[in-house]
Amino acid sequence: MKTKELVYVSLCAVIIAICSWISIPTAVPFTLQTFGIYLAIAVLGGKLGSISLLIYLGLGAIGLPVFAGFKSGLATLMGPTGGYIIGFLATALIMWGFEKFFGKNKVSFIISAIIGLVACYSLGTIWFMKVFSAANGPIGLAATLGMCVVPFIIPDLIKLTAAYLIGSKISNISKVNTATY
Repeated sequence: MKTKELVYVSLCAVIIAICSWISIPTAVPFTLQTFGIYLAIAVLGGKLGSISLLIYLGLGAIGLPVFAGFKSGLATLMGPTGGYIIGFLATALIMWGFEKFFGKNKVSFIISAIIGLVACYSLGTIWFMKVFSAANGPIGLAATLGMCVVPFIIPDLIKLTAAYLIGSKISNISKVNTATY
């Protein structure tokens, strides 16, 4: 990696962490974490965006409080919502794959981001059900989706759209990648 790319990747890892700390209080509070991930990929592209996310996950795994609610460590990753955090990596890798095969363009970004979000929700939901059931007894799919997915669908789509719009402008201005959306 070039020095400029290292700086951008590191900066995006920090942006993801900061976004994870920003909590919007609603009936089910949500963070801007997915916005940070989508923004990193919109600005850096799939490969460097995925590396940025790996750095973020690594920082959290070793104990730096980069996850939502200033949480960190393997206990957070192994906890009930850890599957969603790990699912972010699936999202990034799916987006990278789409970019590689279909190019870096608006349609590829939107479709891959939605498929990535579904993958994240799927991994996180399966993980949540397994961990929650082990600690508290069985929980149904409908209850899990009602708690962990449905309230986040519209906010996540808004964050995806905002990240695309902002990220494409930043990418054009900074010339991070030669190909732009």
